[in-house]
Amino acid sequence: MSTPAHDAPLSEAPLSADPLSRERSHLAASRSALRAMREDVESLDIADVTANWVNAAVLEKQIEDRIKALADLSETPLFFGRLDYLHAPGAEQAEGGEAERFYVGRRHVHDTDGDPMVVDWRAPVSQPFYRASKKDPQDISLRRRFGYTGGDLTAYEDEHLSDPAEAAVTSKLLQREIERPRVGPMRDIVATIQPEQDEIVRAGLSGSVCVQGGPGTGKTAVGLHRVAYLLYAHRERLARTGTLVIGPNRSFLHYIEQVLPALGELAVRQATVDDLVAHVEVRGADEAAAAVVKGDARMAEVLRRALYSHVAMPAEGIVVVRGSRRWRVPVYELEEIVRELLARDIRYGAAREALPQRIAHAVLVQMERAGEAPDDRVQNTVARNAAVKAAVKAVWPQVDPAKLVLRLLSDADFLAEHAEGVLDADEQKVVLWVRPARSVKSAKWSPADTVLIDEATDLVERTHSLGHVVLDEAQDLSPMQYRAVGRRCTTGSATVLGDLAQGTTPWATRSWSEALSHLGKGEAVVEELTAGFRVPTDVIAYASRLLPHIAPGLTPVASIRENPGFFEIRAADAGTVGALAACRELLEREGSVGLIAADARVPELAAALEAAGIGHVGPGEETTPAIRLTLVPASLAKGLEYDYVVLDEPHAVVDGEPDERTGLRRLYVALTRAVSGLVVTHATGLPPQLG
Repeated sequence: MSTPAHDAPLSEAPLSADPLSRERSHLAASRSALRAMREDVESLDIADVTANWVNAAVLEKQIEDRIKALADLSETPLFFGRLDYLHAPGAEQAEGGEAERFYVGRRHVHDTDGDPMVVDWRAPVSQPFYRASKKDPQDISLRRRFGYTGGDLTAYEDEHLSDPAEAAVTSKLLQREIERPRVGPMRDIVATIQPEQDEIVRAGLSGSVCVQGGPGTGKTAVGLHRVAYLLYAHRERLARTGTLVIGPNRSFLHYIEQVLPALGELAVRQATVDDLVAHVEVRGADEAAAAVVKGDARMAEVLRRALYSHVAMPAEGIVVVRGSRRWRVPVYELEEIVRELLARDIRYGAAREALPQRIAHAVLVQMERAGEAPDDRVQNTVARNAAVKAAVKAVWPQVDPAKLVLRLLSDADFLAEHAEGVLDADEQKVVLWVRPARSVKSAKWSPADTVLIDEATDLVERTHSLGHVVLDEAQDLSPMQYRAVGRRCTTGSATVLGDLAQGTTPWATRSWSEALSHLGKGEAVVEELTAGFRVPTDVIAYASRLLPHIAPGLTPVASIRENPGFFEIRAADAGTVGALAACRELLEREGSVGLIAADARVPELAAALEAAGIGHVGPGEETTPAIRLTLVPASLAKGLEYDYVVLDEPHAVVDGEPDERTGLRRLYVALTRAVSGLVVTHATGLPPQLG
């Protein structure tokens, strides 16, 4: 069985046979080695190795990033585990083979001889720390976990995996780390990754993965650690092609932004879908019915038809004058060129650029038949001829994507012509603007409109593709938003993260197979995480009462937490008194507190907190040891977590949404944000679905 965690006071005796003292000595030596590595980089002189200022600037940036990556964060343990191999990894496991020991941490650290003091958690030699078990020890004799208080090593816990007499038990240090109070942004879970999570984290770059995971199953952390692993295993390739993490809103991105830097990865861009499609300023909003139609994948066909309606078959031939010679390209030959370009199904803009070259080539063929010997320079000159330019402008005119969408949403006849057989009359009516805008700048574009412009932009010119994209809280995306994300990883892979039960938009994802098809990753493997590490047993059991009403096909999350958590439902008088009293009570405990309420009740609660002298911040703002309460509108709660949560008026959360199912899904999200305790306060009664 696992040995209990061994604790010791910080003032230990000099290095002796005491294991804790030896481990502290190794930690101190590792920190010294890390400082030496950083000093070596800081002392580099690049004056004699750079040929020009561009190379110097690039090299300086690389050195700067390396120095940042080698920072020794005092509150972040340099290593969190140890593996004692029975034999040297990779060597023949013959009897009497030499054993080897590795300390597993967030980054690689070596001594002056180049020998590893700490190995990166992503290295193959570290994998058994997450995967080895009594049934499959993977040549590990001992797995040791370390416990820290601040940056000080204060405990350790051993598992003798090769000892058949020792029974497997739950790690106390692992449980303690999962339940450790949190203040501030999201932490990495590198010390607590579970085997089923590790399989997803280490999946290959070539394939896409979709992770369905209920609240507290760690899907967001898995996605971020997967990025860190892929950057480790395929650094050169991803340095060229780029990586991107997409979150649902700015508050969420702010919450997760420190995870990758803590793992030594500084070059990963983070954005929302709205950021990706920000071709115009958003100053308006759609009714739900209009947003649903605009987000439907059928709009892609409407846009394609509208765009290519600008292509007109030539009405007459072209005469190109060069010197004393006149070269004529007849109308039938021009038609053949245009039809061939249309049949190739290439981007509108690429075909437009190819058209003058095709016409010029037809002229050069005539020149060669006449005995001339034109070269590429002549072809380029002909392609720039005024007659050719005029023909191209008439046949294949330039189209501005934003103006195209503006016309579709403003001109009923234009929309009807290109939506025939795709959208019915009611759907066409619902997307048309009541007051058509005069120009792109004056239009009150909605978020859904910008996605349409992005689709049209891609029809004109191919969107740049990245090497890997992580899409979090994906269940809330429309089909057109999936297409927008998919365009950014057409030649790369994707990690899609979400929970169908937490879909809170009218266009929320109905199935992952459908979503992945719109993303262009229909071959992606769908993995389901059902073990809950964050939400306490009593809390997730209560929230799961909603599943039959919001996502009947999903497996409820099974909490592995031994601590059932703090959970109470309190009837209260109308107003804010009950919520404020619960906040005061929970602020007496260690850790962060989130007060989650229906969006409409947030101003009243904010005023009450102010009047009561209870300091608080909003989502995306930093909490501090002095101010640990965050007031969270229910619409922004997704993806966030707090040690303790006060949920104000569940019925108001449900009633704040356009339909009951969406409201119950929003409530499910709000109920599952707590790590250690939840207090539900209500004056109007609870939704009947909670029993």
